[in-house]
Amino acid sequence: MSENTAETIITEHQAFSEALHTHAFGKALQMLNEMNSAEVAHLLESLPADDRDLAWDLVRTKLEGDVLVHVNDNLRAQLIGKMEPHELVAATSGLETDDLADLLPDMPDEVFNQVLRSMDEQNRQRLESALSYPEDSAGGMMNMDTVTVRADITVDVALRYLRRHRELPGHTDTLMVVDREGKFSGVVPLTTLLTSSPEATLDKIMRRDVEAIPADMPAHEVAKLFELHDLVSAPVVDGAGMLLGRITIDDVVDIIRDEGEHSLMSMAGLHEEEDLFAPVVPSARRRALWLGLNLLTAFLASWVIGLFDATIEKLVALAVLMPIVASMGGIAGSQTMTLVIRGLALDQISDHNARKLLFKEAAVGLLNGVMWAATVAAVAWLWFRDPYLGAVIAAAMIINLVVAAFAGVTLPLLLRKLGADPALAGGVVLTTVTDVIGFLSFLGLATIFLI
Repeated sequence: MSENTAETIITEHQAFSEALHTHAFGKALQMLNEMNSAEVAHLLESLPADDRDLAWDLVRTKLEGDVLVHVNDNLRAQLIGKMEPHELVAATSGLETDDLADLLPDMPDEVFNQVLRSMDEQNRQRLESALSYPEDSAGGMMNMDTVTVRADITVDVALRYLRRHRELPGHTDTLMVVDREGKFSGVVPLTTLLTSSPEATLDKIMRRDVEAIPADMPAHEVAKLFELHDLVSAPVVDGAGMLLGRITIDDVVDIIRDEGEHSLMSMAGLHEEEDLFAPVVPSARRRALWLGLNLLTAFLASWVIGLFDATIEKLVALAVLMPIVASMGGIAGSQTMTLVIRGLALDQISDHNARKLLFKEAAVGLLNGVMWAATVAAVAWLWFRDPYLGAVIAAAMIINLVVAAFAGVTLPLLLRKLGADPALAGGVVLTTVTDVIGFLSFLGLATIFLI
């Protein structure tokens, strides 16, 4: 998002909030009518609870379903909880199958069943097929609204078939070619169709080298395929090669955004769907576990310090300087871990290059350790008039930065092998390691050489 776009959005949100607070509901309604569903969803997520309720009452019924699809999970649950069953049924009217598959699982059973009963047999089967796949898979992402043709028809017939449609599904850049049983055979790009001879058959101009996406492929792998091959849309097939639907670039953009939010929020122990203006008690409850875990690690670091209380009593300067060692190790380790987590997300790290990365990061930690250790040693010497104290803190800092580099590489790799999320669990473990090693090395060396 550009700076100008961001400023425009902030200005619009401020103007909308002012309209609500001054009871200029006509102006607020006009502003909402000029927004699409994604913009309305972004606005709702940016409003405090009271303003949010007023704004939701102004949203047009025919737009409510699309807005519910775009808002975060927590806000969606809050809005659904305030709506009557008949309002929820009306909100789902006109939604595409993939959007329904995202929304219906959050609906009350009464609404879920009523929506299914209101659908024709074909659309019901499509929806049930979409719901049979995990949400974070190709099958859960796919849109079943796609244009299919057979390979034995001519270009002229295909063009006349397209003209019979009132409009084509969004992001239609190719026609999906299937056989009589519905098995995927290839694609015909619209550009090729428009520039080919009307008498040519599609089997002569179709592309057979397009690999269909298996329905059970994880969403993050789908996003990588789109990135690597610059795709606008791609077919999705089942295990037998039968065409199920397609994935379009707008769905992939959502996946990329969600993964980015997940990485950022997980480092603070938060969920990517965390509502900015969620009620206080639920927000506090969700964060309490993470704070408790951090408290345990803090007690561990404090216990290590307690082992050297006699040393600290004899040389108070240690208490002044020891946070520097732990802090520098924590920052260095975080830099390495962030780099490794990104590499894992992009599939750039594997067994064949992990060792080289480990040695490279250790060398970086050693080089930075020596450079900054010399600086800190000089400051400690001048500050406390003790060259030996400067030497001890320099040695401790080098040790901690090298250990931090090792931990920053190995912890994400180990956590991923154990099935844990490196972004979620890595930060706490890394902080514990750098604090404990930092305090242990600094106070331990001081006990040996200074006391």
